Amino acid sequence: MVLLIPLGLAGQLAPVTSQYVLNPLSINPAYAGNRGALNIAAFYRRQWTGIPGAPETMTLTADAPFFGSKLGLGFIITNDKIGVTKETHFVTDYSYKINMRNGELSLGLGAGLITTNTAWSQLVVLDQGDENMLVDSRVFVVPDFSFGAYYSSTSYFAGFSIPKLLGYKFDFDKNKYTLIFNQGQYNYLINAGYVFAVNSKIKLLPSTLITYSSGKRLLFDFNMYASFNDRIWGGLSYRNNRSMGALIQFAVNNQIRIAYTYDFDFGTLGHYSNGSHEIMLRYEFHYKVDAVSPLNF
Repeated sequence: MVLLIPLGLAGQLAPVTSQYVLNPLSINPAYAGNRGALNIAAFYRRQWTGIPGAPETMTLTADAPFFGSKLGLGFIITNDKIGVTKETHFVTDYSYKINMRNGELSLGLGAGLITTNTAWSQLVVLDQGDENMLVDSRVFVVPDFSFGAYYSSTSYFAGFSIPKLLGYKFDFDKNKYTLIFNQGQYNYLINAGYVFAVNSKIKLLPSTLITYSSGKRLLFDFNMYASFNDRIWGGLSYRNNRSMGALIQFAVNNQIRIAYTYDFDFGTLGHYSNGSHEIMLRYEFHYKVDAVSPLNF
């Protein structure tokens, strides 16, 4: 019998879902309060359906402006499950808004905790006696920090963020996590978009997300959405020759919005999965949202 155990397990990336277009707070803490109203949104994503142990993510977010919209506060709870490993993120986001000549600049910081554990006992063993070596890990808690900047005007927005300022690595010999402060492992995100008014009812909303990490491949998303009468949104997303997605969102009224996203993977996994599905439900506590950015839909 040969048992292979990895010598280290590292974590650096936060879960990024397709609907970051609808929930920029998930990738940039500077977005907190930029919708101009208290709002709560829930997301559920099932990735690579049909493949056992595929990622499953549930997210609950809330944010609102304070002190005349100068400050923004946000809170995110994310439960991420991949195989037999579970992570739960508890993050608070803080933003400070600066009025500019043609728009607003927000600077943000995020701080929180990540709890993680691995249920090794749920793995299937092939040789009798191996199950004695599969002992569930205890729950570990590690800190989480992020930084971001976000500029918005009446026709475009641009954001920059580092979603993970600290990494962490699991040491199997010591049975604990150690923190990693390594700028070479940072992931830098640039998110930008523009709105084009075709006529009084139809708008086009192209946007992009670029992810850069030293020594790794440059990743990019390109999104193109259209809105009709600020009530129905639909569009497509393309990601690095890896996947393509479709999104549709409907505003039930001025407070409730629902959305659905379907992603299909072009790679090898696409032959074994039925795609990825994501749904969103948002509730806003004001009938009229006072926000500068046109892409706060």
